[in-house]
Amino acid sequence: MARKSITLIAGALILVASLLGSMNAWAGSRNDAAALAGVQQGKGIFLVDMDNPQKTALYLKLINVTHKSLLAQGVKPDLVVVFIGPTVRFLTTAPAGELTAKYNEPLKLIAAAVKELDGKGVRMEVCEIATDFFKVPTEKLLPELKPVGNGFISLIGYQSKGYGLVPIF
Repeated sequence: MARKSITLIAGALILVASLLGSMNAWAGSRNDAAALAGVQQGKGIFLVDMDNPQKTALYLKLINVTHKSLLAQGVKPDLVVVFIGPTVRFLTTAPAGELTAKYNEPLKLIAAAVKELDGKGVRMEVCEIATDFFKVPTEKLLPELKPVGNGFISLIGYQSKGYGLVPIF
């Protein structure tokens, strides 16, 4: 059973690594001229609700690629990421022991992607309803993340300000 788990994890990591490598090529090889015609600022709010750390790492990398691609196409990115649900378990400086043992590499990729997004000025919020439900102490969240009372209220507020919703689940 342990050998099968290790094989599955290794296979998933290879898939994630190959996808991450090809994403950088996507950012520069295509353009979105029709969608971005007349757009000077790209206001997007990503709702991240996942129960898989490999997929979470992959999509955080894709958000980074999206930021880069907007810039490359002459659009100023104004991005917000709101984490809800079980995803909050992967966003701490000290993940639960079973998560670290099983998903050490994807958790490192998540932390690195969060740091990179923060460096680009992307605002990242974590729903305290989710942290309470999944027993994740907010003081153990990655330092780049901002706890908010209710992730859904963040979505409502940002959408009211013109941010386009990008659901990821």
